Amino acid sequence: MAESAVSPTPLLKDELDIVIPTIRNLDFLEMWRPFFQPYHLIIVQDGDPSKTIKVPEGFDYELYNRNDINKILGPKASCISFKDSACRCFGYLVSKKKYIYTIDDDCFVAKDPSGKDINALEQHIKNLLSPSTPFFFNTLYDPYRNGADFVRGYPFSLREGVPTAVSHGLWLNIPDYDAPTQLVKPLERNTRYVDAVMTIPKTTLFPMCGMNLAFNRELIGPAMYFGLMGDGQPIGRYDDMWAGWCTKVICDHLGFGVKTGLPYIYHSKASNPFVNLKKEYKGIYWQEELIPFFQSVVLPKDCSTVQKCYIELSKQVRAKLGKVDEYFIKLADAMVTWIEAWDELNSSGTSGELINATAK
Repeated sequence: MAESAVSPTPLLKDELDIVIPTIRNLDFLEMWRPFFQPYHLIIVQDGDPSKTIKVPEGFDYELYNRNDINKILGPKASCISFKDSACRCFGYLVSKKKYIYTIDDDCFVAKDPSGKDINALEQHIKNLLSPSTPFFFNTLYDPYRNGADFVRGYPFSLREGVPTAVSHGLWLNIPDYDAPTQLVKPLERNTRYVDAVMTIPKTTLFPMCGMNLAFNRELIGPAMYFGLMGDGQPIGRYDDMWAGWCTKVICDHLGFGVKTGLPYIYHSKASNPFVNLKKEYKGIYWQEELIPFFQSVVLPKDCSTVQKCYIELSKQVRAKLGKVDEYFIKLADAMVTWIEAWDELNSSGTSGELINATAK
């Protein structure tokens, strides 16, 4: 008797939201349909709120534009960037799920060296559900993968690992370069697939890219604020990196882990390097001050929650980076507003109050 084909239940089907910032129709979802269709999507429409964004049939989604953001947050909407992909963090704010996966709309399904489509979401979930090892580096990379283990000399007392808060994925084809590197390497493409996942060591910062990223919202969500970027701000394209630096410092303090490596997506479109340079040029100078700042941040022991850590970090941003440029005073204020909005929307009894008109 022939066996009936039974599709396995997707991992974390009811515990994960997919957040997508966009200014265009989401035709790219057709390629992701086999992997994304079982999940709930939160689409954050940037730019002109009167423009209609088309979503392919069959997806479960809610769509927020700037009018919705203003209506839901009121005066606190000032902390959400406009005309910048940093608007995606509004999706983190209104989600009620434990996990978030965020992806850009120019990212397609990549293939592994055997030619098989890569289920990026599944790999991110595996990363988040396995421990991290930030306190001692394992030379076989992730020791929890099949076929790997802790190497000789790895302390047994550290082999249990710590909870993984962030899974940072990579990209084939168009590299995630800054504008100067884009200008000198316009034809460079990443074709190298490295079959590895590793934990970023404690006290080590990294440049986080938001176009292929997953995180445990319950563990680290309030730190995933993508800053004030885009329209009306002197800087852009540093939103995900800002969130990454803040998140990593707080993960180190609270004892959480950050993984990077698999999964890959296929990044299809190179942004204009001259446009990018205009957005980045202040950040290119400022990052020489920002990196030492984050490397020197010390959070007090009484900062026992992500919110407390983030408020303390905002105070240090104001006191130290405010001397670099007044923009950072404005950013510090926005960090506090973000936490206030987070607590307001995520306190008990509010989950049923956020009803958006454009939900499917």
